[in-house]
Amino acid sequence: MKRKLQQYFWHYILVVLLALTVCGWSVESAQALLRQHHDSPNVLRYHSQVSIKDEFGYAWQVLLFKQNYNNPVKDLRLRLVAFPGVVELAHPQPLLIETVGGKLLSASDAYALTAPAPNVGEYNLTDVLAKLPTTDALKLYVPISSKQPLVLNIPKTVVTEWQWLVTEID
Repeated sequence: MKRKLQQYFWHYILVVLLALTVCGWSVESAQALLRQHHDSPNVLRYHSQVSIKDEFGYAWQVLLFKQNYNNPVKDLRLRLVAFPGVVELAHPQPLLIETVGGKLLSASDAYALTAPAPNVGEYNLTDVLAKLPTTDALKLYVPISSKQPLVLNIPKTVVTEWQWLVTEID
C-alpha cells in the first residue's frame, strides 16, 4: 500500500512538471529586438522590431526606425505590417496612440498617398515619441478600412526599448 502511494505521488509530480513545462512554452513574449542592418557600405543602422498579436489573434510586425540620418533631426518612423489579405489599412488616416494615463496622441500617415501594399502602414513618430512615457505600455489604434480601428497593445518593455533606440543609439 505504501509503495503504491509513493508511485502515485511520483506520477503526480511528473504530470505537474510536464504541465508546467508545456504551459511555459505557450507563454507569448513581446520583447522587442534591436537589429542591425547596413544602410550603405560601412554604415550600420539599428531598428526595433517585434511581432505583436492583435485583438483577433493575427500577428503584426511592428518596426521602429530612424530615417534621414544625414539631417540634424532624424525622422522616427513606425511601420506596421499585417498579414497580407487579412487587414487593409485606411490611408491617409493617422495612427492614434493611447498612454496608460489616457492621453491620446496622433501620428501622421507617412504613406498617405502611396502605400506599398494595403496591409502596410507607416507613421511619423518624430514628435510623438518624446511625449510618451518611457516605461508604460501603449495602445495603438490602427485605422483599417473595414471597421473601427484595430487595437495593438504595445508592452512597456517595447516602449522602453523604443526610447532607448531614440536616445542612446545613433
